[in-house]
Amino acid sequence: MKIALVQIDPTVGDFTGNLDKIVTASSRAAALGARLAVFSELAICGYPPADFLEKPSFLARCRSAVDELAAATSGLSTAVLAGVALAADGDRGKPAVNAAVLLDGGRLLLEQHKRLLPFYDVFDEQRYFAPARAQQVVELDGVRLAITICEDAWNDKNFWPSRLYTVDPMEELMRQHPDVHINLSSSPFWHSKRAMRREMLAAIARRDGVPVLMSNQVGGNDSLIFDGSSLALNARGELIAQAASFEEDLIVLDPFAAPVMPAPEDDDTAAAYGALVLGTRDYVRKCGFRKALVGLSGGIDSALVACIATEALGAENVIAVGMPSPYSSQGSIDDSRKLAANLGIRFEVIGISGLFGEFTHALEPQFAGMKVDTTEENIQSRIRGTLLMALSNKFSALVLTTGNKSEMAVGYCTLYGDMVGALAVIGDLVKTRVYAVCHWLNRDRELIPGAILEKPPSAELRPDQKDTDSLPPYEVLDPILEAYVERYETPERIAEANRFPLPLVQQVVRLVERSEYKRQQAAPVLKVTPKSFGMGRRFPIAVKVEV
Repeated sequence: MKIALVQIDPTVGDFTGNLDKIVTASSRAAALGARLAVFSELAICGYPPADFLEKPSFLARCRSAVDELAAATSGLSTAVLAGVALAADGDRGKPAVNAAVLLDGGRLLLEQHKRLLPFYDVFDEQRYFAPARAQQVVELDGVRLAITICEDAWNDKNFWPSRLYTVDPMEELMRQHPDVHINLSSSPFWHSKRAMRREMLAAIARRDGVPVLMSNQVGGNDSLIFDGSSLALNARGELIAQAASFEEDLIVLDPFAAPVMPAPEDDDTAAAYGALVLGTRDYVRKCGFRKALVGLSGGIDSALVACIATEALGAENVIAVGMPSPYSSQGSIDDSRKLAANLGIRFEVIGISGLFGEFTHALEPQFAGMKVDTTEENIQSRIRGTLLMALSNKFSALVLTTGNKSEMAVGYCTLYGDMVGALAVIGDLVKTRVYAVCHWLNRDRELIPGAILEKPPSAELRPDQKDTDSLPPYEVLDPILEAYVERYETPERIAEANRFPLPLVQQVVRLVERSEYKRQQAAPVLKVTPKSFGMGRRFPIAVKVEV
């Protein structure tokens, strides 16, 4: 049996558009000789639908969409397996079930519900879904299919040192003697996950002795980025098919006869860039916009965001704005202009020295006798934020913020200033990873001017300012932040493991905790690490933490 693994980029709530993608891809799969086309988890309604699942009208539209899909594919020789949310039975206590529907010739052959409902990090499925009561193998042309949905395949007791659930849906399915295991996934990307996901599924294939196929969603939805990377493994856990990462794709294979292929190399730096390009493109376009605005400071962070935006949206849809203050160097302005020329994007310069002077003059009576401090620095940042938002309104372009994870972690950013915008593109990259991605971008030619990569990082909000005036060097700061924010290690453990002074680590931790109120007012952050700021990391603002 030939099976097509199809990864599409659905939009939450766009039933017409999603169905069109599914029908078109199913027709293509049929033309390629596939008997079954497999789509991702909740492909029909889009993932994650969140509180739309509490609306009866949304769930009713999901059911009607299944009927429409059955009718639209009734004349195809290819059966369709796709994910959708459906209304739960009235006695379940939850509004919905996460389902996979198998349609063949206009008939519904199977409606399989998801058993394991994740409730950690970015996942809230126990909030909405009732779990499956049972797992059922289904036959198609005499081939017995075991169908699971994403998390149902993530509880192998032989792979995980500790398990989140007491049951493994595959154990129940294996008692029914399936010939192949098919998993519908909406598995978000973060660095190193593609290799881990492949190894986990290979362990399941070896344990159960049947081929394992996974069709994974691709695309960006708000903060989440789905890499696709759909794959197939034979009964020995060897790779026999691999779809593209970060783009829609369709691959056809015979899971019982396909030859073994080498596993692709997983370059985390290249993957991070590809993920951020995809996440930016989908966020802007799915929100109904075409253009983006980037404030270019001459620094490395805004340079990377401009590169990402240009690849995501096209040079004609990116407007870069330099806003020099009295403390901006001529080199920063020149570097920004050169970067914009390299990218082929529009570059505007709006000097803010006069506006800054007006602000400080207006505040002189209130600030009389007081020293110049971060107040005046923040005024410059907030002037820039106001100008960017004015341009955003006038040109219908979304502002992309340029702060990195290191800055957001310790609060080295200005509320209503450089934090103003619709999307925090690199808010999940620590500064050292920003440098790594930029050097990777320059691997063949100098896209980002060398001066931007070489000069010491500076906000340029006061004379001769350097980031190290306020923070440890990023080579020291970033390992502390990754350990504390992403792995929840204690200051003592971090200090011991990295041979850092404990008081320094404690100082950084205090900055992290003190800055929560800023982060909860920040733009959505594109997630590329296991623990990003935003929906997957939930801490109170009003709190006293002992360090």
